[in-house]
Amino acid sequence: MAYLLEAVLNSSEKDDLRDFIKYLRQADNAYLLRNEILQAYELFCADVGQSADALRTSRLGKLVYAIQEVILDADSLCFIVRPQIARHETYRLHDDLSYEPLDRPELLDIRDRLVDQYRPDDGDVFEIDFGPFYDYSPMIRDAKNIGRGVRFLNRYLSSKLFQDPAQWLSALYKFLRLHRYNETVLLINERICDQRQLSDQVKTAISFTRELPPTKPYEDFRADLQALGFEPGWGNTAARIHETLEILDELIDSPDDEGLEEFLSRIPLIFRIVLVSVHGWFAQTGVLGRPDTSGQVVYVLDQARALEQQLQQDIQLAGLASLEIQPKVVILTRLIPESEGTSCHERLEKVENADNAWILRVPFRDFGGGRTQGWISRHEIWPYLETFAIDAEKQLFAELDSRPDLIVGNYADGNLVAFLLARRLKVTQFAIAHALEKPKYLFSNLYWQDLEDSYHFSAHFTADLIAMNAANCVISSTYQEIAGRRDSVGQYESYESFTMPGLYHVLKGIELYSPKFNIVPPGVDETIFFSYLKAFQRSSAQTERLEQTLFHLDHPYQTFGQLEDASKRPIFALGRMDHSKNMSGLVECFALSPELQAKCNLILVTTKIMLPDAMGYEEQEEIERIYELIDRYELQGKLRWLGIQFSRSDCGEVYRIIAEHQGLFVQPALFEPFGLTALEAMASGLPTFATEFGGPIEIIQDNQNGFHINPTQLEGMAQKMLDFVNRCDHNPQNWARISAAAIARVQSTYTWKNHTRRLLSLARIYGFWNYTSKEEREDMLRYIESLFYLLYKPRARELL
Repeated sequence: MAYLLEAVLNSSEKDDLRDFIKYLRQADNAYLLRNEILQAYELFCADVGQSADALRTSRLGKLVYAIQEVILDADSLCFIVRPQIARHETYRLHDDLSYEPLDRPELLDIRDRLVDQYRPDDGDVFEIDFGPFYDYSPMIRDAKNIGRGVRFLNRYLSSKLFQDPAQWLSALYKFLRLHRYNETVLLINERICDQRQLSDQVKTAISFTRELPPTKPYEDFRADLQALGFEPGWGNTAARIHETLEILDELIDSPDDEGLEEFLSRIPLIFRIVLVSVHGWFAQTGVLGRPDTSGQVVYVLDQARALEQQLQQDIQLAGLASLEIQPKVVILTRLIPESEGTSCHERLEKVENADNAWILRVPFRDFGGGRTQGWISRHEIWPYLETFAIDAEKQLFAELDSRPDLIVGNYADGNLVAFLLARRLKVTQFAIAHALEKPKYLFSNLYWQDLEDSYHFSAHFTADLIAMNAANCVISSTYQEIAGRRDSVGQYESYESFTMPGLYHVLKGIELYSPKFNIVPPGVDETIFFSYLKAFQRSSAQTERLEQTLFHLDHPYQTFGQLEDASKRPIFALGRMDHSKNMSGLVECFALSPELQAKCNLILVTTKIMLPDAMGYEEQEEIERIYELIDRYELQGKLRWLGIQFSRSDCGEVYRIIAEHQGLFVQPALFEPFGLTALEAMASGLPTFATEFGGPIEIIQDNQNGFHINPTQLEGMAQKMLDFVNRCDHNPQNWARISAAAIARVQSTYTWKNHTRRLLSLARIYGFWNYTSKEEREDMLRYIESLFYLLYKPRARELL
């Protein structure tokens, strides 16, 4: 991006740059982020009389809009430019407008001095650098392909098969030869002695199966295939086995990426899966809305059910049904003896609507060796995770009768436990973050020492670095979660380089261009969240009960406000009372538009409505603000507010009732990592307005199957909703069109069927990659272990 700076310095705008720097120096602090930089530039342009169009089109404007951060020194400024997604450049600009590029260590030193200006400049700082370990692995080149790692990896592996067929065919042969279920050998037996014989016997088996009736069951000719060297696992019928063998034959003779993925996706490699979700309350009733749970419990339970169903189908298609193989999914979490009426004190709990999916709870050991009794915040659990992993390993062997085939972690704590287990058991590890903590709290790494007593970010961020680098595959729900957008940094991208002053510098914390990153969005439970038009799936008694609750129930502690005209179109929102969920912002948006109030009612469903029930300052502040807005704007009769925690079944019907009233759903979050409630509303047929900050920007195609809103521009939000309502009043087909498009969007892209198929396909492919590259990975894993024992453990122990 030096060319942008050169363009300004070599033009008449050079003086404008010097004047703009003076505006930046008027700021209250020395560290300015993008919004503050743009606000300063808008003030500067207004003062010098530039038009709004000139803001972006001038040379200076183009430079300013590329700047992400500015750090002000006495006689210079440092600025970080993001020329494209997942790329950064840093420069120091002096008062005389001379400049030079800065490398990462220099930038991190500058950031350190913001926190401690008297820090001695002796270079005595611990540096973490994962960069060299990624130098030896294949790497994506184009930013638009970030998050499509498996596609790239398939091409890489198939090219290796083509370039060095003997070596890679040998690796494939050994990989297939490994697999068995308990004592049952799968895929190939000892009659096939090497890769060359594998190639010959595949062709023989293809000729044999070609002559069989396509629907002939595998069991009818199992002995014939065993004589050729092939054990169960190739298919359940002659046609299926013939197809699988032909894919392998083509892969051996002329490898390509699609053939490799299709072949590995067909063979039965996975029977036992462990999903790790450590913190918070994990149960099936009475836990949602409690601290540290919310949507994570729903996500993992839905995923467990869908994975078990998909594994059962895969086993059937692979011809293993006669072997009585039962797939098993275990959700590993912590046991909480003081469970407060939930089932969190039970060691084992069967997952509802599943055949062989279970919640396995293992207690935390305290520093004296006894069990911890009560709930522990996610910010406080770091000292317990290593012993939890050791104890969990024994419990998992007891439940699975073997080691698992795949371990999937959730959040920083679950991912750290997944790493510890996968390292000891030598199995494939996947990491899912849902939402990373560092970008959630502004300057949380820079001022970590001020926040350490409350949040313990030193252990948390170190755990993130360990887990995301150790994982064979990192699953994200959206692209922006990894690499952001042109004007915003991604969550994982924020870990690429940062400092924790006085503790360490991260020169390279994660490689965004690594093929380990894959976008696999979650799904919606279609048995609960389905179209309001499917009357045959709905219960009239449930509908009537919830209709009364939404519009008429009067309860002193659970409802506030009666609607003057319940026939008006409802604007509906549902969420926790967190500042980030911005429910009070939606109330103010509604309050600022008398036109919207004339046409619509606002119905809010939140976890709390009473101040005595608030858990923490954030909830208290949100509740107080909503009551203050209701009084200030006289919203009585136009707003209804419910503090009710609906069951999931009831929640699905609530969406459908709002849809029957031709309403709309609003998700006004200041930032939403994914946007599951938006998907649930869309699946029910509700036109949805969701924040443009986070995952909904990828879920919703604006003006096609929903609408993007900027939750910081309240009047603009109100106007966008009002415009839609006016169009619907003029032509009701406008509402029906968006409703139908929303349903179609979810059904085509966001189903658990799609999610689990993709996840299991990835697990097989990365399992093969893990096997073939295990020697190269060992160096990184040793480095990670060093960070765990020398850096993470001492920080975690300090909590005790």
